[in-house]
Amino acid sequence: MQKRIESLSRPAIHGLFLLAALGSGARVAAQGPAGLSEYDFLAEMPIVLSVSRLPQRLDETPGAVTLIDRDMIRRSGARDLADLLRLVPGFQSSMAFESLAPQASYHGGFDAVSSRMQVLVDGRSVYSPYFIGSIEAGLQTVALDDIDRIEVLRGSNSAAYGARAFLGVINIVTRDSADTLGTQARLGVGGNGIRDGGARIGWGGASATYRLSADRRADDGLQGSDGHNRVERVNFRADLRPNASDEIGLRAGALAIKAGKGFPANIDNLERDSRYGTGYLQLDWRRAQDPDHDLALSYSHADESNQDKFPYSLAPLGINGSIDIDATGRASNDNLSLQQSWRQSPNLRMVWGAELRREQITSRALYNTDDALTTQFTRLFGNAEWRATTDLVLNAGAMLEKSNVNGTSLAPRLMLNWHVADGQTLRVGGSRAYRPPSAFEKSADLRYYWSGQLLQVTALSSGNVKPESVVSTELGYLGLFPSMGLQLDLRVFHERVGDFIRQFRTAGPKDYANIDNFRIQGLEYEMKWQPWTGAQFRLTQAFIHSSIGATLTQDESGLALAAPKLASTLAYFQKLPGGLEFSLTHQGNSTMTLQGAGIADQQAMTRTDLRLAAPLRFDRSRAEVALVVQNLGAPYLDFAPAYAFARRAFLTLQIEN
Repeated sequence: MQKRIESLSRPAIHGLFLLAALGSGARVAAQGPAGLSEYDFLAEMPIVLSVSRLPQRLDETPGAVTLIDRDMIRRSGARDLADLLRLVPGFQSSMAFESLAPQASYHGGFDAVSSRMQVLVDGRSVYSPYFIGSIEAGLQTVALDDIDRIEVLRGSNSAAYGARAFLGVINIVTRDSADTLGTQARLGVGGNGIRDGGARIGWGGASATYRLSADRRADDGLQGSDGHNRVERVNFRADLRPNASDEIGLRAGALAIKAGKGFPANIDNLERDSRYGTGYLQLDWRRAQDPDHDLALSYSHADESNQDKFPYSLAPLGINGSIDIDATGRASNDNLSLQQSWRQSPNLRMVWGAELRREQITSRALYNTDDALTTQFTRLFGNAEWRATTDLVLNAGAMLEKSNVNGTSLAPRLMLNWHVADGQTLRVGGSRAYRPPSAFEKSADLRYYWSGQLLQVTALSSGNVKPESVVSTELGYLGLFPSMGLQLDLRVFHERVGDFIRQFRTAGPKDYANIDNFRIQGLEYEMKWQPWTGAQFRLTQAFIHSSIGATLTQDESGLALAAPKLASTLAYFQKLPGGLEFSLTHQGNSTMTLQGAGIADQQAMTRTDLRLAAPLRFDRSRAEVALVVQNLGAPYLDFAPAYAFARRAFLTLQIEN
């Protein structure tokens, strides 16, 4: 069967959508709604938890939100969260482990790492402060099986979550341990060295429930890469309910990423094995003081370690020896937050809070010192939701943020939602946000010694950088058409980025400076359509235009295509007789600059994935077996010209009781 699939021509790939729809539409008329989630049926307006820190209906949030629920995760066939985010309009994903791990970015990659978004797991920031700062490792924190839903705010949200939410927020909500009692085992095997596995056990009673899960994701990486990548995780969650008013949550876990990097003939980036590890502990307490008041306290701690170095021959300098190219180091962060929300009246709800965050980085290789670089944030935030009339909802919020490195900034947001008619909502508003320079952009000091003699200083930050800024305005529309089984979410945006930080080189070592101002503007939408029982189509498109490049040098002008001008994704999910499920996803992007390359390395891409799943029964156990084929078409370039994402076919088996 795999050989037949691999021999499909491109017209046949596109034709699968039509053939599957026609072939299944006549057979499912008598089926019930099994296989689609509550979000898909649009029976009730979903509640969003993370945009303003208040639970809000999707049509009353101050921004455009894409919801990815558990059923969508499973039906996508994705093995990785970064890969799953391809389904969100305006997102670009890379499956490379070259920078650290697979990554996703919104409205442009700009750098080899993704550093202008915030990722939260159950409210805890998993943004890594190490090196230039990034979200790659954060996206690997939990296994897809442990996720209940993902809320993706498309647009700046520093008003609620601070500087790292510069262009958007990915909020990952894991499953309550009360919903995962019993055991589960999962196995995935297939081409390209895919060897995945995981196990989970849940236990407890009315007052306390627990979950322990462990999993591994392994493959040979992109075509042309050093490959042999492994992601290994263990996560524990406890949910305690000592009385009717209090909830206590305890979470702990560890992550290890082992990846091959580099090229065999590139002396500046030789093949080698790299290792990254992190461990975390999180404690949450929430009290419902009464129906109108809620108080929450949270503390978390995380440690990171990075090992990445290789020998560099000094023969071109006439020296018989070598030095280590090294990016090894450690980082840690502590976060304490207090939040209170209350209903002032039937038409006014408010939330306010404070947060203290402390980050430390230690790396002689990157900063030429054994001392820890410490950044401390103090944050005050608040948001008010005012129902001015039955049809008008105003959200006003802001965060006042102070750090010992970058001073004080204020990130405000104002958004008006107007329910024009039943199921029809217009949204208009704007916000301002800042991204402070990372530790490396502010304090890099990269030196190379041989036999006690200084050979070269390759990066030396002057420290003359100030925070980037973005002023975002948007006009949105959310339309629900239950009689047609249709939902449309449209966003027109304008993002004005100022003081953009870029690395540059003069006669001496590389430095960082605020060297550009530019605009990102366009339109993006997502449409969900249920034309018949058991089926769903999801279409997303993003039309993006950026003015970046007007003041950049030739070496930097590849940033002008940091995001494709047009990116489209069409997904078709179908419930078939006998409990079978069929999924087909097609993605197409216009030309853009590869995230780890330069201006000459601009590529378009298309990708089509297929999944066919069947339920099984073993005594009292439920099971599912699925065939997934990723990229039915030709290989496409990913991250760099030497790397390509080629076809992958694999089988998964999941059993639970």
